[in-house]
Amino acid sequence: MKLNKLYPLFFVLLTPFLAISQPLVKQNVEKTANDLIKSALSNNIGFERLAHLTDYYGPRLSGSEVLENGIDWVVQEMKKDGFDKVWTQPVTVPHWVRGNESATLTAPITKNLPMASLGGSVGTPKDGITAEVLLVKSFEDLESKSAEAKGKIVLFNVPFTTYGQTVQYRVNGASAASKHGAVASVLASVASYSMQTPHTGTMSYEEGVKKIPHAALTVEDANLIERFIKRGETVTLTLKMEAKNLPDAQSRNVIAEITGSEFPEEIIVMGGHIDAWDNGHGAMDDGGGCVAAWEALRLIKETGVRPKRTIRVVLWT
Repeated sequence: MKLNKLYPLFFVLLTPFLAISQPLVKQNVEKTANDLIKSALSNNIGFERLAHLTDYYGPRLSGSEVLENGIDWVVQEMKKDGFDKVWTQPVTVPHWVRGNESATLTAPITKNLPMASLGGSVGTPKDGITAEVLLVKSFEDLESKSAEAKGKIVLFNVPFTTYGQTVQYRVNGASAASKHGAVASVLASVASYSMQTPHTGTMSYEEGVKKIPHAALTVEDANLIERFIKRGETVTLTLKMEAKNLPDAQSRNVIAEITGSEFPEEIIVMGGHIDAWDNGHGAMDDGGGCVAAWEALRLIKETGVRPKRTIRVVLWT
């Protein structure tokens, strides 16, 4: 029997539903819980569905055909599960495409660097952007070096503390650098290490500020550049990015539910986002979350637990 990390998530998601399944008498609650756990551990349906979703419909970028095909498959499978209701909800989503991309260190050594354009970023001119790198360690450091930023590529090499603290440089870094005349910006991936795999993610532009390209480097390469600069070297970098924003596209949220027996208008919602970045397969972000919620609902249906309140799974784009 194959066990995997999805099952603890199923149990966490199932726990509150045991409490709301009254009027089950107290002595039957333990049996209901054990039935749900036994059912979860007796098969690999959740694991296999996650594998299928990520193998066949991995790079589920919003606006892409792959995402829509993945949604079709999920709806088909949910209907097989026999939930009381399964439907989709139209939604308008951003349509950003990555295109080809590269980053090359051109001084003091020549080195191709793994990089990832950040979601929503504009691209570079066809021939790319080559400029000296300005190292900054915070937004305050950028302010203090404002006179040096014009015409340069700003590197935000900020030590990872927490996601919430560090992600602000990914989200807001491009506009912050642009205000000081930078031609592009890059940052160390929002992670403690990268192992040659830069982390993508969303970014945004401030209204009224010139849009410049924004990309992630690996933590290790950002540290390499910092070491060169601290030795007094002039570091230059060439960025080539075909990223562009297309007109918004139409997609769908997927919704399935078991209707409550006594208070159907009182709805408990769980789920995750079904879209995923295009340079991976979206198993953790957020295929696992989607399938854990879906599988919890399936187990409730399979074991015959009838909650008093409606339980709804929403897989949103």
